[in-house]
Amino acid sequence: MLRIAVPNKGSLAVAAAQMLIEAGYRQRSDPKDLVCPDPANEVQFFYLRPRDIATYVGSGDLDLGITGRDLLVDSGSPAREVLDLGFGAATFRFAADPAHVADLSQLAGARIATSYPGVVGRYLAERGIDATVIRLDGAVENAVRLGVADVVADVVQTGATLRQAGLAVIGDPILDSVGVLIARADTADTPAGTQLLRRLQGVLVARRYVMLAYDVRADLLDQATTLTPGIESPTISPLHREGWVAVQAMVERGQVHQVMDSLYDLGARAILVTDIHACRL
Repeated sequence: MLRIAVPNKGSLAVAAAQMLIEAGYRQRSDPKDLVCPDPANEVQFFYLRPRDIATYVGSGDLDLGITGRDLLVDSGSPAREVLDLGFGAATFRFAADPAHVADLSQLAGARIATSYPGVVGRYLAERGIDATVIRLDGAVENAVRLGVADVVADVVQTGATLRQAGLAVIGDPILDSVGVLIARADTADTPAGTQLLRRLQGVLVARRYVMLAYDVRADLLDQATTLTPGIESPTISPLHREGWVAVQAMVERGQVHQVMDSLYDLGARAILVTDIHACRL
């Protein structure tokens, strides 16, 4: 039975559970449960602290896991990233008092406070920067004001919290993180693991695309299908109305209204959009 680690709390836990449910897997009904078997799909889910998941998977105690890319890098685990799951996006940046540290060239010799020493340490090592990394748990914004550090490295959304502490973002992002599926470095493909990956990929596609159906005159078909080429090709069916055809194609959700407008202007009618709940491509 495939053993999969999933986050037990926080926004990653909510997003991971929803995605697994959409992929057809059973999830715990009680948030206090630490294990949830799903014998129908030959998997067993273990609910762990997000920060610990990469360690369990990297050690080989569990086969797969869902966690943040930042937590995978920070752990130093040999686990490998398998699939970007498209949720839990976060950006890590350096920030400092601009009067003292204005750009990344001034990081050498600096004291850098962070809750993610592994992420920052890897960034510095890759660039040959000699700096002191100070690990702090929780918020690090006050580290400069209190004299503990010269620079902080943390997740940055709007930067409002940093500005309140008198800090400004410097340089490019350290890391762009997102929720990811990870696996043991030496794991072999198994039927259950391959099925999980295929199902999650299907969820990602279903979330990104909708099914668009419309009727159009046959002499306008080439122009219409240029607007709706689909994933492989659109489905074309003749209508009882002579000279007309029905078309079905997958269209990116974010572009569907623009495509519908263009089709209507072309002469297409009965334009309908349907959500895709699951797919296999």
